[in-house]
Amino acid sequence: MKKPPFIAGEPVLGTLREFARDRLGFLSEVARRGDVVSFKVGWRLFHLVASPEGVQRVLVDNYPNYTKETRGQDLLRTVLGDGLVTSEGDAWRRQRRLAQPAFHKDRLATFVPIMTRSAREMLATWKDGETRDVSAELSKLTLTAVGRALMSTELADSATDVGQALTLVLREIAARTISIVDLFLGTRVPTPRNRRFNSAIASLDRVVEATIAERRRDPGGHQDLLSLLMTARDEETQLGMSDRLLRDQVITMILAGHETTSNALAWTLLLLSKHPAVERQARAEVESVLGDREPELADLGRLEYVRAVVEESMRLYPPVWTLARNVLHDDVISGYDVPGGSYVFVSPWVTHRHPAVWDNPEGFDPERFLGHSSGERARYAYFPFGGGARQCIGNTFALTEAQVILAMILQRFRLDLVPGQRIEPEPLATLRPKYGMEMRLKARRERVPVLAV
Repeated sequence: MKKPPFIAGEPVLGTLREFARDRLGFLSEVARRGDVVSFKVGWRLFHLVASPEGVQRVLVDNYPNYTKETRGQDLLRTVLGDGLVTSEGDAWRRQRRLAQPAFHKDRLATFVPIMTRSAREMLATWKDGETRDVSAELSKLTLTAVGRALMSTELADSATDVGQALTLVLREIAARTISIVDLFLGTRVPTPRNRRFNSAIASLDRVVEATIAERRRDPGGHQDLLSLLMTARDEETQLGMSDRLLRDQVITMILAGHETTSNALAWTLLLLSKHPAVERQARAEVESVLGDREPELADLGRLEYVRAVVEESMRLYPPVWTLARNVLHDDVISGYDVPGGSYVFVSPWVTHRHPAVWDNPEGFDPERFLGHSSGERARYAYFPFGGGARQCIGNTFALTEAQVILAMILQRFRLDLVPGQRIEPEPLATLRPKYGMEMRLKARRERVPVLAV
């Protein structure tokens, strides 16, 4: 039996305090010990799986052995219910079949105009020389876009409330995942903290449930995702979704649909501000392909460098930084024995920076995702949206939206990071800029010469 390298940590607590203090730094340090490394967080045994081959073993080759039944998943279920992210087994497969048509690539032709309209409205409020927190701006923008695409609903008026509620529940889930006290108290004991947590969930419920009830009363001629979900029927059972399951799916898609894209774009703008040559090349491509007009679906295939910029940004700052799995039965990963009853982490944050996989892993180089270069890597060297059967159903929607919005920003503004501020990733369910991201806007007045891409 070949056991992985083991980090003992402290008696009783194991590595809990180190993990809680700096989750990203801790996993990065653990990964330096090997491709499979074991450690304890409290009494739970974890294994960090860092190599692309190991990730593939967990997410694809033996995925039935690795379930999502973890402490974090239980907490996420208090918010998302039994939607696509949190369900398992036959229940998940039925939901996936029902939801899949709503995310077919053909639907993008309907969604892109919604994305461009939402971005246009945000950019119309931006003025030359002013400073904006682009993290907050992009969060409102993507929440508006997902409300329109998902429910034909204007979330602009409630964007602040919804955004604050999501922030509170995500921070609470991250904190409670490693809290022994919260493990015993749960969320039902009426402490002030639990009341705030449950109040935030209730505010999300009100927005979603009111929209579903209104749609039931007046189905109308909507062509949004909610209509598709409401009319979908399982091909085996001919059953549709209940209102409760619709609620779970919609909240899941609101969270996933705006969090991933807004965070990916915020980190992209940060990286472009630090790499002006890359920004100029991306802007030159936008000028060449679009000129002054807004992007259409047919343009996206020609905005190759813009897409590569987004993909490279998601390599360094993956929207979902880690995935935890419960090991059902003993297995062997990358030559190491992993016992049933333990847990594994596969972490895009770690694997995307693996020095054996990536040249200059900490560098920002969109060229990695152009031409033949991207085909030379192992399949799971890069997995910003997960992988295998449980890969994010909205990955195409998110990447399309990021490409559209970034192109429109590049057409109109250059963004410079305001000096002196603290920029730090906050590893919640997604990877957010913890303190926001203040940037100074500089309006475009002249076109740049077109560069060869």
